[in-house]
Amino acid sequence: MNDAIKPGPETLSQATGLPQLSVVVPTFNERDNVTVLYRRLEATLAGIPWEVVFVDDNSPDGTWEVVRGLARQDPRVRCIRRIGRRGLSGACIEGILASSAPYAAVIDADLQHDETQLPKMVGLLQSGEAELVVGSRYIEGGSADSFNKSRAGASQLATEVAKRVLKVEIADPMSGFFMIRRDKFEQLAPQLSTQGFKILLDIVATAQGKLRTIEVPFTFGSRQHGESKLDSMVALDFLGLVLAKLTHDVVSLRFLLFAMVGSIGLIVHLTTLFIALEFFNVPFPEAQAAGALVAMTSNFILNNFLTYRDQRLKGFAILRGLLLFYLVCSVGLFANVGVAFSVYDQEPIWWLAGAAGALMGVVWNYAMSGLFVWRKR
Repeated sequence: MNDAIKPGPETLSQATGLPQLSVVVPTFNERDNVTVLYRRLEATLAGIPWEVVFVDDNSPDGTWEVVRGLARQDPRVRCIRRIGRRGLSGACIEGILASSAPYAAVIDADLQHDETQLPKMVGLLQSGEAELVVGSRYIEGGSADSFNKSRAGASQLATEVAKRVLKVEIADPMSGFFMIRRDKFEQLAPQLSTQGFKILLDIVATAQGKLRTIEVPFTFGSRQHGESKLDSMVALDFLGLVLAKLTHDVVSLRFLLFAMVGSIGLIVHLTTLFIALEFFNVPFPEAQAAGALVAMTSNFILNNFLTYRDQRLKGFAILRGLLLFYLVCSVGLFANVGVAFSVYDQEPIWWLAGAAGALMGVVWNYAMSGLFVWRKR
C-alpha cells in the first residue's frame, strides 16, 4: 500500500493533470480587477497546470459574484467567500490550506504585482533551489517607484525594523507577492497569525531561517481600480506582530492589542475619576463607578474597532456585545482585586500586588471576551 504514495507531488500532478501551482488571491471590493487578473494568469501560466483561489471577505461590491461567474466558465477558478471574518493574512492562510497544488503563490488582486514572474518562481521551487520565492521591490531590478513619499517611508521603516528586531535577512519582508512549497507552509500554519496584513513577514519570522529563500525583482505597479486593503491600523498590526514574534508566539497579536486597549482604558478610567472628583464633587464610590463604566465602554468600542475588527459586531449585536462585555469585565474586576489582595497579603508591596491583579484581570477579560463577546460564529 505504501508504494502507492511514493511519487512526489510534482510527478503526481503531472500524471493526473492536477494543478502544480495554486495562485491565492485575497480580495475585498475588487470586482473590476479579478477578471483582468484571471486573463493575465491564463496568458502567463500557459503550459503550467494551475488553479486560482480567490478568497473574498464578502465584498459589498459583489466581487465574489464575478469570481463565481468565472468559475462557471473555467474549473481552474475557485472562490472562498468568507463571512464574519476579515483580514489579508487570514485570507491567505485559508486560501493556501484550501489549495491542492504542491506550490502556492500569493498575489494581490489590485494588479500591482507582476504575474509574469510566476513561471520563474515555479521553476526555482521545482528545481529545489528554493522553498520560498519572494517578489522583491528592493533588490537590483526591482522598483517601488509607484509609492508616494509617505507610504515609501513607512515601508522602508517597517522593513528596517523587521530586519533588525526579528533578524529577518531578506530585502523585502513586507512584500505581499511570494510563492512557497505548500508542505512547508502547512508546517508553519499553526503558528501564523490570522490578523494583519504582513503574512510574508510572519512566515519568514516563524521559519527562523529554515526556509531556503530566493528573491526575484519586480516592479510594483499602480492600483487601477478598487480600494486598498490597508487601513489606519496597519502600523499597530505590524507592531503587534513584531512583539508577538519576539515572544516566540507565547503572546498572541490579538492579546497584545487587547492589553494595549486595556492600558488606554486605565487612562480613561483615571481621567474620568479625576474629572468627577475635582470638577463635579462626586463622592468617591460614585466617581469610581463612573470611571469604570466609561473605561469599559471605551475598551469595548476600541476592541470592536481594532482587536476584533475581523469579527466586528454590527447593528443590534453591538448592544448585546456591550452588555456582555460589562458582565465579563465586572467579573474580571473581582478577579483583579482578589489576586491583588492575595499577593499583598503575602508580600506587602503595593505595585507588585497591583500589577499581579491587573494582569489577572486582563487575562480573564481577554479569555472571556473571546469566548462570549466576539466568539466566532
